[in-house]
Amino acid sequence: MSITRRAFLRDGALAVVGTAALPSFLARAATGADSTLRGRNKRLVVIFQRGAADGLNIIVPHGEAAYYGMRPSINIPRKEVLDLDGFFGLHPAMASFVPLWNQHHLAIVHAAGSPDPTRSHFDAQDFMESGTPGVKATEDGWLNRALHSMPASTTDKTAFRAIAFGSSLPRILSGPEPAVAVNNINDFGVGGRNPRAAPLANTFEAMYENSVDTVFHGTGKQTFEAVKMLKSADPAKYSPAPGANYPRGRFGDSLKQLAQLIKANLGVQVAFADIGGWDHHANEGSTHGQIANGLRDFSQSISAFWTDLGNLGEDTVVVTMSEFGRTARENGNRGTDHGHANVMFVLGGPVRGNKVYGRWPGLDQSQLYEGRDLAVTTDFRRVLGEAVYRHLANQSLESVFPGFDNRPSAFLTLLG
Repeated sequence: MSITRRAFLRDGALAVVGTAALPSFLARAATGADSTLRGRNKRLVVIFQRGAADGLNIIVPHGEAAYYGMRPSINIPRKEVLDLDGFFGLHPAMASFVPLWNQHHLAIVHAAGSPDPTRSHFDAQDFMESGTPGVKATEDGWLNRALHSMPASTTDKTAFRAIAFGSSLPRILSGPEPAVAVNNINDFGVGGRNPRAAPLANTFEAMYENSVDTVFHGTGKQTFEAVKMLKSADPAKYSPAPGANYPRGRFGDSLKQLAQLIKANLGVQVAFADIGGWDHHANEGSTHGQIANGLRDFSQSISAFWTDLGNLGEDTVVVTMSEFGRTARENGNRGTDHGHANVMFVLGGPVRGNKVYGRWPGLDQSQLYEGRDLAVTTDFRRVLGEAVYRHLANQSLESVFPGFDNRPSAFLTLLG
């Protein structure tokens, strides 16, 4: 059987080596003979902006005069803002998001965040990754719990079902469901843990060989073959889809490698990546400088990832978050200090985009949280809960976000 052009484009990483080098199960998937592997696998990608990004200079409320009064040297001038709806606009360094917005694939939630008042980076990140603001005793992460409580029909446990990019497994993926942390798929050095098996060694081969339980549920051997196939294809020579121009750097590389794993049909269901450098207490910049450089890397990497996925984007949702926002007023060092509410992006095929969601609380003195910060009007768990419920089809939100009333009737209707 011959591989169709569509299969070739969708699974471009497989076609690099030709069907002769494919493990049999992957060859069947590429030719359409294996309906299970070609089934529509819903994926959720979570991106964390570590360091507390300045949401007010990311999605600029250019229609509110108070914004300009409080930020005389770091505001984004109205003539430079990429207008979205007449009131809000993108920072000009995020021009690559404009097509996603216009195509209705990108939605924005402003004044979102955690209800916990902490201004500690460590505590706030921990609360957002555990999904239990204010509770330090939670042992697992909400993304791991989302997998653990998935319906039985959607729990195919391949080795790459849950993956994070970095040297260690992040808090968000800690828990009973096996997950791996990958530094670089060029050498397949991985970290992670299996709660019912010995600690994992430094290579994927060791992870597979040392797994003594039923974690793979019959798919371990096939996934191991897929990894060997990717090695023979030389991942370093992976060619993204036309127009997918990833910036150089850790974040862009992470998303490029994630796209490669997804396109190789390795069963990725949830993934996590992070990008730091957002703690701008001094010399934050405006249309140029620190924040502009960070936003350019952030937005171009995500846009390239979306382009690279092609048709697979229809079943993918990307959600971004940061531990808290920045003060509404700039400080004496032309920067901003730790604040409260922030902005979240939601990107994907089923997303009802081209809209800024959430209730805008305003920037007048009487409207500021503790007299200094943008107030939280949308709990971050409301956004994540809708993604888990509607996209991953996991209705056990009381298990994913314990103690939070996350009724579907209260969703923002971000997803169709």
